[in-house]
Amino acid sequence: MNRRPTLIAATLTAVAALSLSACGGGDDTSEGNDKIAGADTGGDSAASASPSVSASDSAKRPTIELPSDVKDVFTPEKTGNPVEDAILRDNAELVRALDAAIVAQDPHLPALEFYTEGEGAVAAEKWVQGFKDAGWTITGTTRYFDRAVKVNSETSAAIGYCADESKAHSKVIKTGELKGTKVTKDSYVAYNIEVAKNKVGVWELVEITSTRGATGCQP
Repeated sequence: MNRRPTLIAATLTAVAALSLSACGGGDDTSEGNDKIAGADTGGDSAASASPSVSASDSAKRPTIELPSDVKDVFTPEKTGNPVEDAILRDNAELVRALDAAIVAQDPHLPALEFYTEGEGAVAAEKWVQGFKDAGWTITGTTRYFDRAVKVNSETSAAIGYCADESKAHSKVIKTGELKGTKVTKDSYVAYNIEVAKNKVGVWELVEITSTRGATGCQP
């Protein structure tokens, strides 16, 4: 299912088309660069770039609740590096906020706005609006794996990871019909995300690209 972090596939104009494709069986079959940001940076480069934790985290993060049939699994959840762990945590909450916004059919859900900024916020809103316009919601479990962080500075970082959407589906709200139940190579997506740390310590989404059917994410 093209449902999240394929939020942008090079440009914002791609979002509307992608958001109407079903899990694992969408029409977006282009295979772009399979390299995931942060996953191929070498053993020492990420560590040498990692800043110390200098700014306090004073943010009061929203509580995000999802229905029992919508689940996200993240691997790894932590790396042991406090900066990378904070980035991975906020990325996971962004994903869950996107899910919550789709379920609520609310492109301006406060939790989603909390974790996005600039182009990232525009893309996220368009993504959710696409589901709302189609009358679709989501169901099932999405597994996010090979999550890796490249810290560029104290306020800038990149995250790369794969998504396994083989057990996640779009669902027509009125009828309950599931979309994209057939598992194909397009059930697997590579994501590259740029995040920026705001004044209260939240790592916000500012840009995201994706490659559906990426070779590096296939089982």
